[in-house]
Amino acid sequence: MEFLDSLILGFSTAATPTNLLFCLMGALLGTLIGVLPGIGPTATLAILLPITFFLPPLAALIMLAGIFYGAQYGGSTTAILVNLPGEASSVVTAIDGYQMAKQGRAGAALAVAALGSFFAGTVSTLGLAIAGPALATLALSFGPAEYFSLTIFGLLCATVLASGSVIKAIAMICIGLLLGMVGTDVNSGSERLTFGATELFDGVEFVVIAVGLFGIAEIIVNLETPELRGLIAAKISRLWPTRDDFRRAWPAVLRGTGLGTFLGILPGGGATLSAFSAYTLEKKVSRDPRRFGKGAIEGVAGPEAANNAGAQSSFIPLLTLGIPSNAVMAMLLGAMTIHGITPGPAVIQNQPELFWGLVASMWIGNAMLLVINLPLIGLWVRLLTVPYRLLYPAILLFCCVGVYSVSNRAFDVALAVGFGFLGYLFRKAKCEPGPLLLGFVLGPLLETNLRRALLISQGDPSVFIQRPISLALLVAALGLLVLMVVPAVRKTREEAFVDEES
Repeated sequence: MEFLDSLILGFSTAATPTNLLFCLMGALLGTLIGVLPGIGPTATLAILLPITFFLPPLAALIMLAGIFYGAQYGGSTTAILVNLPGEASSVVTAIDGYQMAKQGRAGAALAVAALGSFFAGTVSTLGLAIAGPALATLALSFGPAEYFSLTIFGLLCATVLASGSVIKAIAMICIGLLLGMVGTDVNSGSERLTFGATELFDGVEFVVIAVGLFGIAEIIVNLETPELRGLIAAKISRLWPTRDDFRRAWPAVLRGTGLGTFLGILPGGGATLSAFSAYTLEKKVSRDPRRFGKGAIEGVAGPEAANNAGAQSSFIPLLTLGIPSNAVMAMLLGAMTIHGITPGPAVIQNQPELFWGLVASMWIGNAMLLVINLPLIGLWVRLLTVPYRLLYPAILLFCCVGVYSVSNRAFDVALAVGFGFLGYLFRKAKCEPGPLLLGFVLGPLLETNLRRALLISQGDPSVFIQRPISLALLVAALGLLVLMVVPAVRKTREEAFVDEES
């Protein structure tokens, strides 16, 4: 009964005209971002983050969340029709989706992608609604020692699940931790890593790093990438899938939903990892793996369900524990902090209308996406003809105006440009900026809880292993490190990410 009352509260809050408008804006903008290659949801959220200062907290979160899961819908459209994935999580969708389009079955592929995404989004949001309060209740028993161990576990998960070199991922997290230390130490009052610059006495703004690493760096990378937008979309003759298509697709949708929901919860997981894992799983369980790459509808249904499930289940650790599981969730954590909201179990207890309103908006947003996506396919494909050289000046202007509006300082704009070039160098060195952002966000949390735990225990470090939950999390973190040095596990991981890059 309490669960139903909470849902009624959520829908009554999310269904106000203002929140519905921003939900629609987020869904449409997310679809657009998913369609256009080179502009991902992470960069978009970084650019739009300063704009949310002037919005009500719930409306801002609803719009930002809609952009994230809406991008998963949009990315499949161009992946299927023109073999041009607009979003990283749609790369595997293009493998079989485009082959279906060449065979005159583009409509079936698009319909299965949309229906599978809607089902997965609905189920994973239900999982958030059910698991959220339970996890929040558990998190209330967490003390500083448990939060310290949880943060360590989260950072190590992000390292293991990041593509590329583990050493590079660890290095990026360490850089993020160092950046999180910049500013005035609360306990001693001394400046740390400011190099005498008074503008850094309060630390580096989250928006500055986010816009630089994901907004400006993305522009620089795209400017040197040749544009491949002269492709002609496949003709859509029949939109509704056949009975055989449904028979093959629904088990893949169920498997993708379950796998994506699980991987989305893990720190470092999310839509992209879920999609690639689901495609690998479908090939493993198929009776005829040779069909994949030649138009197998399971190769569309599984990844599309998984990426949407992964996108929405990644809200679970953020809203219940205050721990972001990927770079996009770190952006949302930054947005919540900007609005004076402390992510964690207290949100459900002290601000239930915020939590349940956001949950209800995800159901509403998924329904909006299902309705608006298929009729607008022609518009989305025509947008691909717009040259990127006409888009990037406006994007760059939004980046600079957004950063300046935070503190009204030209120094922040210059710093964001510097982080933009740093992000470009990171990409050239094949270093993911996502772990850096997670390290920056979680660094202060890690340091604060370490100090609190040692202060309570009067300097005794054994407090981290004396508390059962803290010990379990540290053992799990140690287990991740051990697994990474096991040759078989290391080889499997490297092969998986080689497939992802190809």
